[in-house]
Amino acid sequence: MLVKVLLNPYANRWNARRRWSEAADALHSFGIDFELAASEEPGHLEQLAREAVKEGFETLVIAGGDGSIGEVLNGAAADWSPGSPFPVAFGLLPLGSAHDLADNIGLPRDLRAAAGVIAAARGRAIDLGRCNQRYFLNNSAAGLEPYVTTKQERITWLKGMPRYLVAAVQGILDKPEWNAKLEWDDDQRYDGPLALISVGNGPRTSGVFYMSPHADPFDGKLTFSHGYRSTRLGLFVALPRAMKRGEGSFIEMRGMYEMHCTRLRVSLDAPSPVHTDGELFPEWLKDMEYAVYPSAARILM
Repeated sequence: MLVKVLLNPYANRWNARRRWSEAADALHSFGIDFELAASEEPGHLEQLAREAVKEGFETLVIAGGDGSIGEVLNGAAADWSPGSPFPVAFGLLPLGSAHDLADNIGLPRDLRAAAGVIAAARGRAIDLGRCNQRYFLNNSAAGLEPYVTTKQERITWLKGMPRYLVAAVQGILDKPEWNAKLEWDDDQRYDGPLALISVGNGPRTSGVFYMSPHADPFDGKLTFSHGYRSTRLGLFVALPRAMKRGEGSFIEMRGMYEMHCTRLRVSLDAPSPVHTDGELFPEWLKDMEYAVYPSAARILM
């Protein structure tokens, strides 16, 4: 089969570019015929994915991390209408840093094993989330989570998980908070203070945090958590518990909640950073509309 490989050379601080020859060798070892296109700037993967769909490719292999997946997804979905077949299947070559989506659905991190999955060409339907006009496969969030992302983007002296943790500490010290109105499904609602809201198709984000610990990307639902702690100490106590998926998770704490839904409306009293699959919206937002499209996308597993 002929596939299109979309490479983000900057993923994991240029580690993807350094490891590309290893990834190419893995693809060649399984006889995978591919064309390569590499991103040259932020957002370029989206354009490349849109062009690949128009060229008739049926499989797009994403060589990068979770942010790369988000860009390619939105490019591939540019002319897609919900309810119609998705135009491509996605394969993953893990060259980023966190690999939340791959880990959440049990895909291998080893490049040769990942190439074997692509060569087998067995697709599985996966739920597709949407925040306003942006689609996501793993998660989206407003409040503290993307606020922390704005912090970690400024940290250049650390890599990997330590960078996320330092940014989390900085974000908690700033203690951003909002008054929110949340409305979901059968007229359920919440009105009150909010520090975080995380909407998961998958349970883990940022490589270490289980912000929607009971999310399942194959159940036809989104799983969102929201919460508020009145003090910085309360947020610091919640931080290590956000790294637990099972018993002892932060959602068991007072003021923290987790729900499943098919639609969600978020209204904040002040703008907040928002992300989908780790990529920040260009502007801070006060209003978000979430929806899920069950089994709409296809991923090679």
